[in-house]
Amino acid sequence: MVYSLGEIMVQINDLNVKEKSQWCPGCGNFAIVGALKNAFVELGIEQRNVVISSGIGCSGKTPHYLNVYGFEGLHGRSLPIASGIKLANDRLTVIAEGGDGDGYGIGSGHFIHIMRRNYDLTYIVHDNQIYGLTTGQASPTSQLGMKTKTTPNGVIEKPFNPIAAAIVGGATFVARTFAGDMNHLKTMIKEAITHKGFALVDVFQPCVTFNKLNTYDFFTKRVYKLQESGHDTNDKIKAMGKAFEAEATNYEKLPMGIFYKENRPTYEDSLPMIKERALVEHDLGGIDVSSVYEDLM
Repeated sequence: MVYSLGEIMVQINDLNVKEKSQWCPGCGNFAIVGALKNAFVELGIEQRNVVISSGIGCSGKTPHYLNVYGFEGLHGRSLPIASGIKLANDRLTVIAEGGDGDGYGIGSGHFIHIMRRNYDLTYIVHDNQIYGLTTGQASPTSQLGMKTKTTPNGVIEKPFNPIAAAIVGGATFVARTFAGDMNHLKTMIKEAITHKGFALVDVFQPCVTFNKLNTYDFFTKRVYKLQESGHDTNDKIKAMGKAFEAEATNYEKLPMGIFYKENRPTYEDSLPMIKERALVEHDLGGIDVSSVYEDLM
């Protein structure tokens, strides 16, 4: 929900919390929280109209560090939680937070099916190519040959490609950004929030403690902005080509920006019971569910 300039606007300080962050100094997660705060302020989204869900991992702490409503659930389950919140009150701005292990590993089944349904929510993935919270195991997006605690001789599995999966899977907004570029990160988050439909924002988020390969310097030398190169976000075939560019160039060219975007009716659009008012606003008075309980006894 966006407010006019004549109304009271949320300020950055309103979004601060008293809790001390448990992330490592220099972690890319700090940039993601900072970008979220700036996005909320610039879009004029009131705190009480925001809910952030998360799973388990370093990314799972995100709701703890923003003064909005939050729900930290089970490992890989941020998306089903977010979809439930959206169905209960489709007027809310709902954001799901996950990591590459959390979202592209154990949570990949939810990822695929929520994309094709096209819920109107934003999914921000803290993609650091490592399991950070559990101190350095290979994740679904770890590069081939990368040595970790679980792959001392190097990763032998082909990395999961979230951008390609999202384009094919039905996401109507697919973007990537980098935690070392705050302006771009904020812009992608704003674009995702204002998009009506399922929006993926995959964030290259350096883990300064356990990933010594994919560092800030690594990404800074390789990322480039799609929108500055004239990329057509409406062309799905070209978007797929860009999705595989990192792999094709052995990670020497890393495109970031909006890969693909389309307008399509959302899952909520097809539900007649919430067209006039949110589900939470329905009158439940006079409804007798005793027969349901009896059937289950």
